[in-house]
Amino acid sequence: MHVYIVFAHPSTRSFSRSVLDAFAKGLRDAGHSYEIGDLYEMGFQAEMNEAQYLRETSGDPDLPVPRDVEVEQAKIDRADGLAFIYPVWWSDCPAKLKGWFDRVLSCGYAYLHDDEGSRATRMNIGKALVLCSAGHTAEHLEKTGIAESMRRVFLNDRLLGVGVKQAHMEILGGMMPLDDTYREQNLYRAYELGRSF
Repeated sequence: MHVYIVFAHPSTRSFSRSVLDAFAKGLRDAGHSYEIGDLYEMGFQAEMNEAQYLRETSGDPDLPVPRDVEVEQAKIDRADGLAFIYPVWWSDCPAKLKGWFDRVLSCGYAYLHDDEGSRATRMNIGKALVLCSAGHTAEHLEKTGIAESMRRVFLNDRLLGVGVKQAHMEILGGMMPLDDTYREQNLYRAYELGRSF
């Protein structure tokens, strides 16, 4: 299986980077191939400009998309599975990753509005995994309802509604700054999820 990993964290020394390394090692050990799209390293433009906005709202899926969007769509097209690795900031992903969804899952590629309603189009991904590190524990995020809201938005709206067959979110919680209590446990979980992908 070939997996496209979309990674979003500005620091090369972050815990999220360690999660990426552990997950990738699990994929390698299982015999999978992968490609990493480091959104910060590539300087991915998160903001949609007016030209792309007008394209998205025109309803014409045959209009051209920006070159950087084409490149990302080609990475998805090469993949059998997707993985997203990022830190939880204000109960969601970093703005750069949100912008990736805004721009890359474009009209005619991921969805189409027509007389039949809204439907998925060209994306054909069997499996997606979301690995997000959080300062709060997963139990706290479940108890407060934040985890459920994260799953509803990221899995149901951004993935399952646009051609991804199955999607799962794993919250690697308890990662408060200067507190390594859950570090090794979370890294082992990331490795295992790569190995069993």
